[in-house]
Amino acid sequence: MNTINWQQEVEKRKDELIATTQRFLQIDSVLDPDTAGEGAPFGRGVQAALQFALQTCEDAGMTVKNIDGYAGHAEFGQGDECIGVLSHVDVVPPGDGWTIPPFAAEIIEGKIIARGALDDKGPAMAAIFAAKIIKELELPLQKRVRLIFGTDEESGWDCVKRYFESEEMPTMGFTPDADFPLIYAEKGLTHLVLRQTNESFAQLTNLAQTASSQEGTAKLLSFHAGMRMNMVPETAEAELACSPEQAAAWTEAYQLYLEKEQCRGHFTQTEKGIAFCLQGVSVHGMDPAKGVNAGAYLAHFLQKCDLDVRGRAFVDFITSYLFQQHDGEAFGIKAEDREMGALTVNPGIFHYIADEDVRFDLNIRYPHSILFEQWKPRLEQAAAQHGYVLEIITHKKPHRVDPAHPLVTTLQRVYTEQTGEKAELLAIGGGTYGRALDVGVAFGPLFPGRQDTAHQRDEYLLVEDLLKATAIYAQAIFELAKD
Repeated sequence: MNTINWQQEVEKRKDELIATTQRFLQIDSVLDPDTAGEGAPFGRGVQAALQFALQTCEDAGMTVKNIDGYAGHAEFGQGDECIGVLSHVDVVPPGDGWTIPPFAAEIIEGKIIARGALDDKGPAMAAIFAAKIIKELELPLQKRVRLIFGTDEESGWDCVKRYFESEEMPTMGFTPDADFPLIYAEKGLTHLVLRQTNESFAQLTNLAQTASSQEGTAKLLSFHAGMRMNMVPETAEAELACSPEQAAAWTEAYQLYLEKEQCRGHFTQTEKGIAFCLQGVSVHGMDPAKGVNAGAYLAHFLQKCDLDVRGRAFVDFITSYLFQQHDGEAFGIKAEDREMGALTVNPGIFHYIADEDVRFDLNIRYPHSILFEQWKPRLEQAAAQHGYVLEIITHKKPHRVDPAHPLVTTLQRVYTEQTGEKAELLAIGGGTYGRALDVGVAFGPLFPGRQDTAHQRDEYLLVEDLLKATAIYAQAIFELAKD
């Protein structure tokens, strides 16, 4: 049993840790292509957050390095082997409906409320202070410790790709970006696009006969929902060109639909007809069934409207394949295994403008019991029947570390010593930086029984959990690097 009282060491630095975490969270580090440039490939806000993290580490006596704004690291210790701790400084867009400003980082009833408090800037700062404690105690290490900070985790992971092009792969490590006790296995992750051009739609069988016999009296002008493929869309909007009589009838039907489905929404009269807005419930795309997909629900309602051929085909496709279809069964790709769970489908972005290309961004997460090469052709075939072409944006295979590996057993022991609880092993649908390492797992910060507010409005991290996680990380880093 380690004789250092890690929790006590954290308490000595409590005020500094909380204040520094708040300042870190007050930086708006959402991806911003408009301010991207040299040294800031993902925008100035993300760049500022990376600089803040590195400066905090440098102030604590670590050696830091910035890799062209794509990523950075802070290192201390000695030895040939390296223990990596991977965090990310970027955050998803805050969305609407917050009770306080999303970057105010206020503490209310023991909660630090801010976008990134839980995912992942709060835990990143816990890891920094864990390393700071080890350095200040001047504990002997036989391995180097490297805190690595990514800047594009919530989008394309270009940050870690660029980082490992020039930097060494740690011997082993963890990311503080998921759940306690410990996540040793993660599903495969894909970002796919289904795209339908005017030409591909025109080539569908019997379109000419369909157009002459089923052309509706209203036209779907536009339909938009979602901001990121890994978030369940919170808001959806659609505009129709129609007569005043149709608008009146459909607004009445819409009110009934919202009441029946227990959704919130509104409508607005426009010069051309009417616009509908529906409010869903956004959650992380790894478990879409827990949310309410605003895009899917609005499309389901629009089936009641007498739409033009392409508009009708668009909403029919959504209703058939994406409305309350979280397991891919309609596409013929449903799969599940005992260790990693079920395949999930999250339609994160819907884009439709009349007479332009139609696009869906899908986030599909799959267990290792079914290969990507098995389910991809089935999805491709189903989509092709409706004039859609499949494009692969990113694909990451399932990731797993042997439960008997010293990384896993050491972290399990540390967690049990710090909490008094058994450290059960978990497999998840989320994609963490654990898979960016050859030997990597996800380790906290969310404790069992705590509400997961990542990617939701009023995201928060309990102050007591920030402190507790810092103590766990301090002992974990020391135990991994001391021998």
